[in-house]
Amino acid sequence: MTETTPAPHAGPSVREVSEAWESLFRAQVAVMRRLQRDPAFRTLGINSYDVLFTLSRCEGRGLRLNELNDHVLLAQSSLSRLVERLERQGLVARESAPADGRGVVVRLTEEGARVQREVGRAHVREINRIMGGALDAGDLAALRDLTTRLREHVVADHPL
Repeated sequence: MTETTPAPHAGPSVREVSEAWESLFRAQVAVMRRLQRDPAFRTLGINSYDVLFTLSRCEGRGLRLNELNDHVLLAQSSLSRLVERLERQGLVARESAPADGRGVVVRLTEEGARVQREVGRAHVREINRIMGGALDAGDLAALRDLTTRLREHVVADHPL
């Protein structure tokens, strides 16, 4: 009697990957379009909120513009203009980098932190209505795990 060796696992087909990507992308587009209509973003656009939210996660240390750009979906030039507008509104401040006087760090101001929290609370309620209405706790955990694995793979394969 001869033993048969199991065939090596042949990963997903190009079609399966393409269909999964299309589904993920279309879901993201639908959710983002709905969020852009969210009343929470009437006074502060979603891209501005994204910058404030990202800075709020930095525990007060701020980020260089290129570091901030790694976390938002904007071209560097668009981000620079957006940061200038946020600075004029008193929501962020640009300061010299502590370790490098030539570098600039962007930080949230107290007003920026207040606005981020206020808009963020309304934003989270809307996200809950959208996602919580479609997915149960197990689905949400699976989605979080899948998207985390995908993001970690992409970053490991092509660091920002």
